[in-house]
Amino acid sequence: MNTSVLTPTPSARAGDAAGGPLAPQLDGDALPPSVGAFDYTRFAPWLPPLEGGMEPGRHPVVIVGGGPVGMSLALGLANHGMRSVILEADDTVCVGSRAACISRRSLEIVERLGALPAFLGKGLPWTGGTSFYKTQEVFRFEMPNDARQKLPPMINLEQYYIEQYLLDEIQRRNAAAPGLIDIRWGTELTGFDDQGEAGLTLHARNALGSYALHAGWMVACDGGQSFVRKSLGLNLEGTAYEGRYVIIDIELHSKHPTERRAWFDPPWNPGSTVLMHRQPDDIWRIDYQLRAGQDSEEALQPQNVREFVTRHLAAIGEGHLPWKTVWTSIYRAGAMTLQSYRHGASGRILFAGNAAHAMPIFGVRGLNSGFDDADNLAWKLALVARGVSGAALLDSYSSERIAAFHINAESAMRSTEFMSPPSRGFDLLREAALSLSLEHRGIANLINPRQTQAVRYADSPLSSGSDDLGAGPPPGEVMPEQPLGEQGHLTDLIGPCFTVLVFSAGQAHPARSACAAEARKAAARGLPVQLHELELSGSTQDAFAALGALDGAVYLLRPDGHVAARWRHPQPGLLLQAIECAACASATVEDIA
Repeated sequence: MNTSVLTPTPSARAGDAAGGPLAPQLDGDALPPSVGAFDYTRFAPWLPPLEGGMEPGRHPVVIVGGGPVGMSLALGLANHGMRSVILEADDTVCVGSRAACISRRSLEIVERLGALPAFLGKGLPWTGGTSFYKTQEVFRFEMPNDARQKLPPMINLEQYYIEQYLLDEIQRRNAAAPGLIDIRWGTELTGFDDQGEAGLTLHARNALGSYALHAGWMVACDGGQSFVRKSLGLNLEGTAYEGRYVIIDIELHSKHPTERRAWFDPPWNPGSTVLMHRQPDDIWRIDYQLRAGQDSEEALQPQNVREFVTRHLAAIGEGHLPWKTVWTSIYRAGAMTLQSYRHGASGRILFAGNAAHAMPIFGVRGLNSGFDDADNLAWKLALVARGVSGAALLDSYSSERIAAFHINAESAMRSTEFMSPPSRGFDLLREAALSLSLEHRGIANLINPRQTQAVRYADSPLSSGSDDLGAGPPPGEVMPEQPLGEQGHLTDLIGPCFTVLVFSAGQAHPARSACAAEARKAAARGLPVQLHELELSGSTQDAFAALGALDGAVYLLRPDGHVAARWRHPQPGLLLQAIECAACASATVEDIA
């Protein structure tokens, strides 16, 4: 029995591995159809006051692209009091199935942006997944998750909700500080002139007309089909895979728990891989691999989509449930990056998110890498734009995030080569691993999807010489979560500023007063610093032990939560020097004295 419901289904236009699928073309002013409980809103374009076609004044930062990365960057800049303009070509939040899995690290970033309650309120938390070979379970993975954590390792949340919740936070910020984030809907960038140190002149167009505006800095967050990247003649470089996946979102009232399921060589789609994820509002995402010779456009024909989903649901015991298709698209994996994320005559053009790199979906490193880009860039760009830090701080953004790309890409490419073998040799290796895993569970580790995790900036120029504490994160690594009893959690203390953590082991830390004085000197130079002193107690002992602080320690954290330096007992002047190093702002002899 066919239990599908026939409804018009939006479908992405085919894209490439670098850019991904293109947004669907809608008729006239028609709104995209509602999905589950989500209703789309169309935002009207507007023209600013103009003088001879030019907007007077100069904006500190213009962000091209109002997706999750662009909005996150704007909110991050706002945390540092930096105003920005977002030019978004569409007049709604995104349409269709794009990013869906948000990692714990990204949730920590979203918390600093102010949107965490909405993400957790709607998102579906999950901790692991199951892999099947044909119909037999061969592997079960669990992501790190224990009582120390206040956030789940992953939530599933559709990108249109992600964008809407970030937009809601932007609107809250603007209500408190009008114009802090000026988001201009239905407005596309049509060109730009780079005047070096004088900034840039951008040319924009919407339904009401064309105009020009000045910007001190421009950040391209305009996605895989980036206009800015193409205008500069830049290309993503790396590996593009031939394997193609059909993405089908269906509305299905299933009671199956939220987890990631993968079927290798299932009888109902032999020779390929099928993935399935639960999303809010009873929306289920199904990804299945097209075999060599299968036509992409043919696979997206409604009848063929219905036939595949019907077979799949019948095979997993849910063929009796009614369902309807709400989205279809084609995806091709690629691991590619720009060679630098900073360009232009004076380096005033920056790239983030899919405009800077492309990641395979396996291990969910796409949008999660984009959140990390925005988190790394926001505080650095704010300090440089305000004249507090040298422009070398933006070079560190490029070097750190490119290093992170290569770390992420290595794991993602291993997963991709297993999920979508690029050659017959890889295919034979996968078949051998899957068949042997039925009896040899150790081999099943080859099936591990290697989910995304926080990256250490091991060779960061922003890190300072530090002490070996015997435990805890070294410089460049993200400060891990720790429960602090009645004081909450450690990440509660990490704000959008430099954070000094002084661990007092049973008595006041001898360096506390010196640290406080040096933190004040840094703040006087325009570098935001907060200091927290933590006392050893029964409720904090485990956290102190995990951080190597049972005998006292001092940690310096960057505004993005990465460790910049740590000491057992810092000598006078070391903290200030480390703050200045992490901000690329040289301290004077008088400052250190």
